[in-house]
Amino acid sequence: MYNPTMSSKDLPSISVITPTLNSAEVLLKCLTSIRDQDYPEDKIEMIVADAGSKDKTREIAMKAGAIVIDNPLKTGEAGKAAGLKIAGNDLIALIDSDNILPDKDWFQKMVAPFIKDQETVCCEPWEFTYRREAGKIERYSALFGVNDPFVLFTGKYDKLNRLRGVWTEIKLPQTDHGDWVEVELRSDSAVPTIGANGTIFRSDFLKNQIETDYLFDIDVVMTALNKLGSLKIAKVKVGIIHTYCEGSILKFARKQKRRVLDYEFHRKERIVEWESQDMSTPLIKFVVSTITVVPLLLDSVRGYRKIPDFAWFLHPILCWITLWEYGTGKVSSLFVKSEFDRSNWKQ
Repeated sequence: MYNPTMSSKDLPSISVITPTLNSAEVLLKCLTSIRDQDYPEDKIEMIVADAGSKDKTREIAMKAGAIVIDNPLKTGEAGKAAGLKIAGNDLIALIDSDNILPDKDWFQKMVAPFIKDQETVCCEPWEFTYRREAGKIERYSALFGVNDPFVLFTGKYDKLNRLRGVWTEIKLPQTDHGDWVEVELRSDSAVPTIGANGTIFRSDFLKNQIETDYLFDIDVVMTALNKLGSLKIAKVKVGIIHTYCEGSILKFARKQKRRVLDYEFHRKERIVEWESQDMSTPLIKFVVSTITVVPLLLDSVRGYRKIPDFAWFLHPILCWITLWEYGTGKVSSLFVKSEFDRSNWKQ
C-alpha cells in the first residue's frame, strides 16, 4: 500500500516501458517489483512492447496489469520507441525485463529530483545492486559497474565502480544533495553512457529527442546536448538489480555478439556516432590489456581485496570474449548485411 512521504497529487505519473522477447523467465520479477512500489497505482502504467514471444511472456505481462503492444522491428530499441509513442504520463522509465527494483520506495526516491528542480531532465540509479547470492556475471557487473567491460577502458561508465569508488571517471560538475547528486553535462565535454537500466526521463524531453522508430537510450543525452549545449541530470543514490546473463558465460558471449552486430547494422538510424568520440586510445588499452592479461588480473586482485568475491576474476575471461566477439562481429558486418538473428532469442 502507498505510504506517501509527500502529497499524492504532487507526485508525477510514470510510464514504464519494457521491451521483451521470450522473457518469461525474468519478466514476472521485474513487473512485480514495479507493481509493488509504494506509489499511487493510478500514477503508474506498465507498457510491454513484445517482439513476438513464443513463451508465456505476453500472458505474464497481461496478468501483471501491463499494456501489451507489438514490436514488429524486434529489437529492444524499437520496442522502447514503440512504447514511447503510446506513453501518456509525465515521466518515462526505461526498465528492461531483466531489471528488478530492489526497494519499494524506489520510485519515490527516483522522482524526488524532478520535483525539486524542473530543469532536471533525467534521473538514473547510482549503482547496480550487489547481491552475494546472485549469478556470477550479475555480481561482476555490480562490482565493476558495467555490463560491457570495454566501457571500463573509456572511463564513460555510469554505475558505481566498486574498485575505483566512482560512478564515472569523467570530470563533471557535481553537487551532492544527500539522496542524489546533481550533475551538469555539457556538449564540450565527454558524456557517460547514461540511459539504460532504470533511467527515468521527462516525457516531453525524451519525445523531443526521438526522430526514428528506434530509441537508442545511450544516445538520448548526447542528442540533446548537440541541440541544447548543456543539461542537468541526477544520479540518485539507489541501485537497480540487473540479473544479467544469469551466470551464463555463453549467454554473455551471445549478448556481446548481438551488441556489435546491432550497432553495425543500425548505424544509419543512430544520430550519435560513438566511434567518433576518440575511442582509439581506449581501444588500444583494451586490446593490449586483454592480450597481456596482467593489468586485468591486477584489477581483479585489487577488487578482491576490497570485496572478497571470485566474480572479480571473470574480468580477463569476459574481456577476451568481448575482444573476440567485437573483432569477429566487426569483420563479419563488412560482408553480411543482415540484422542479428533473433528467431531463437531467449532472455
